[in-house]
This record gives sequence, C-alpha cells and structure tokens, in this order.
Amino acid sequence: MEKLVSLAKRRGFVFQSSEIYGGLGSVWDYGPLGVELKKNIKERWWRSMVHDREDIEGLDAAILMHPKVWEASGHVSGFTDPLVDCKHCKNRFRADDPRIKGTPGEPTAQCPVCGSKGTLTAPRMFNLMFKTFMGPVEEAAAVVYLRPETAQGIYVNYLNVLQSSRQKIPFGIAQIGKAFRNEITPGNFIFRTREFEQMEMQFFVKPGTDLEWFEFWRQERMKWFAGLGVHADKLRFHQHTKEELAHYAKDAYDIQYDFPFGWQEFEGIHNRTNFDLSRHQEFSGKKLEYLDVATNERFIPYVVETSAGADRTTLVVMVDAYHEEEVEGEKRVVLRLHPAIAPLKAAVFPLVNKDGMPELARRIFDDLRKRYNTFYDDGGSIGRRYRRQDEAGTPFGITIDGQSTQDGSVTVRDRDTLQQVRIAADRLAGYVAERIV
Repeated sequence: MEKLVSLAKRRGFVFQSSEIYGGLGSVWDYGPLGVELKKNIKERWWRSMVHDREDIEGLDAAILMHPKVWEASGHVSGFTDPLVDCKHCKNRFRADDPRIKGTPGEPTAQCPVCGSKGTLTAPRMFNLMFKTFMGPVEEAAAVVYLRPETAQGIYVNYLNVLQSSRQKIPFGIAQIGKAFRNEITPGNFIFRTREFEQMEMQFFVKPGTDLEWFEFWRQERMKWFAGLGVHADKLRFHQHTKEELAHYAKDAYDIQYDFPFGWQEFEGIHNRTNFDLSRHQEFSGKKLEYLDVATNERFIPYVVETSAGADRTTLVVMVDAYHEEEVEGEKRVVLRLHPAIAPLKAAVFPLVNKDGMPELARRIFDDLRKRYNTFYDDGGSIGRRYRRQDEAGTPFGITIDGQSTQDGSVTVRDRDTLQQVRIAADRLAGYVAERIV
C-alpha cells in the first residue's frame, strides 16, 4: 500500500487533506487524475444503472434531512460503535479491535499502541453521526445530522419518484452522493474515511419476489466489476451470518476484494424487506403503500439494495491495476486501468522540440482533447515521458517524429503490451475510440 499511496500523491491522484497544516485524520482530497478516475467510475455506474435500464430513475437528495428521518431509520438510537480510551497514551479504539489483548476495562487489558496494561476504559457506546445545528441558535430543537448514508433520501422520496416518473413496481431509484460517519478507527488510505461517497440503488419489489430480485442484483453487480477489468480471482462474495446481519436485513452479501491489508468489503447487496418504508410510514404518518392496479392489491414494497463505495471502488481499481515489472533492465511501474475509466486516454509527445514536430504535435493534441482527456508532454527523454504516463495509467502514447512531418503518420504505443503501431494522424480519434469502450 505504501507504494500505491506514494504514487497516488506523486501523480496527482489523492492528497492528504489540509496537508500544509499537518493533515486531517482520514480525510483525503482527489487531485487532477484522481478526480477524473473517480468521475469515470461514477459515470460508468450511473450509465449502467440509470441510462441503460428503463426501470431505474435517478435522484440527488439533500445531505441535510429532517431529524425524524434518522429516528425512523434507527440511526439516532442504534448507529453506534463501542469505544474504549487508553488513559495513558490518549488513543481511542473500537472495543472489538483485534489488536487489543484482554478485555477492555479489566486490569489485564493491554493498549495496542503504548502497551500499557490496565489503562483501557470499559467500552461505552459512541454514535457515528456528525451532529450540527440549523439556524443561528445552537439548541436541541435545531439539531440536524450530516447523513451517514444516502439510502434514506431515496426512501423518503419513493412516492415522489414513483408518481412523477410513472413507474410501476418493480422499479429502482439510484443516487450518488456524499455521506459522513465519525469513525473511531478509520484508515487504510481511502478505504475507511469519515467523509465518503456512495453509489446506491434501491430496487422496490413486490413481497414474495424479493428473493428472485436479490439474486438477480447479486449477480449483476459482480458482472459490473468484471466489466471494470478487476481480476476475478481477487473478488469474492461473503454472505452475512445471523450475527452479522443488520436489524433491517433478511439476507445480505458483501462483494469483497483481496486488498494488501486482507479481504474487505467494498459493496453490499441487501434484502432490506419493507423495514425502511414501514418505519417512515409509521413516523411520518404518510401512507407509503403501493396499489397494484391489475390485482387491486395494496402492499408496502420490499427493497433490494446495492450499495457501493465510490472511494473504495476507486481504491479497488487502483490496487488491482498497480504493477511493477522490469523492462530492458529498468523497473517500470504501471497502472493497468481499464481504458474506459483511465483519467487520461492518450498523451501526445513530440520526439524533439524542433523541425516542426512541436507544431504538428500541438495540432494533434488540440484535436484529440476535444474528444478525450489528453495530455501534452515535451519535457525530458521520450522514455521518461512514457514512464510518467505508465504511472498515470494512460493507455496510449502518441509520438510525433520526423516521419510524421513528412507523411502525417504517428506511432501509437500501447501501455500494457508496449507494442507500437504506425497510423495516420487523421485516424487517431477513431483508433482511440475503438479501444476505450
């Protein structure tokens, strides 16, 4: 992970937030390449969920919501983790941290950081929601929360979307947005952070058909990651045990990736039954039943949820794409990103800065960047320029040389195979387009 974190900063993927002030714990900023990579992943997800299907609608709900939303969802009373403090080194941990030896609160319990015994407090419950106040006065009546998940914004808008879009059950609502959790022990780069982005889809179905749809979406989501080029042997399903199941879930699977720090979940598929809509109907007093006109039957829909972390998915594709190899006696670091999500699709290089090559290279660059995110680099040896773009994950390197100024042809180098082909410059746009789908 250290090598990837170093590359991420060096090439402008991810920076430590507020770094000039010493940084802020587990908060990260996406740089020029990182923001493009994550945007490409989100757009690909949105296209597959919303644009490619007739039965899913999009939504962008507000981060701030009525506080009763979080009472109904159970977050106010139950969204907690057990917290322990070390009275010696002042560090805080989850009570179930596997590094803790012994039982927190007991004299034999040992702090995993400073090693002191008997200094860990007994566990106390800690709510993970960020609390703030709406309006000029900080009082109990003005309390609101930064949403800890995007799903509730979908549930409270279920009727609005159903009626305005003229959809019928089964149908889904998709949303991409920020969520916030005051994690006790965040870490592992952008894997576990306090501010993160979710890509969620809630699919509303008739009770009794939920098992069928749950299995459908479980398979669809795994196929989607295969389409990103993620290695199949690095992916697996993990079914939640009865002890792991959330209070609202009938069944749940995680899609896990084999990270350098172990197998970890980055997307969940959940059968949430009618828990959420039933609770919001109870707390709001608003009927959320669905009328099946064909059968004249009324029911509260069950929900099958797919919930992916945009940041975690970004980390998955970066870890999966990172490779080190030796080429002609030199170490090469390359990000073998799927061309469709690569931040830069091509880079343009004049072989030397004379003999008309820079002028032609600029014209080619200006034409390509109207269609694709393209980079221009005329500094250093051609080998160094290739290596910089390998680290950025750029699929194609386009070199303009002496022959280019004579016959209008250029060489195109493939990032993964290192093979070079010579094609006419006016065919470049089509050549790239065929290979970035």
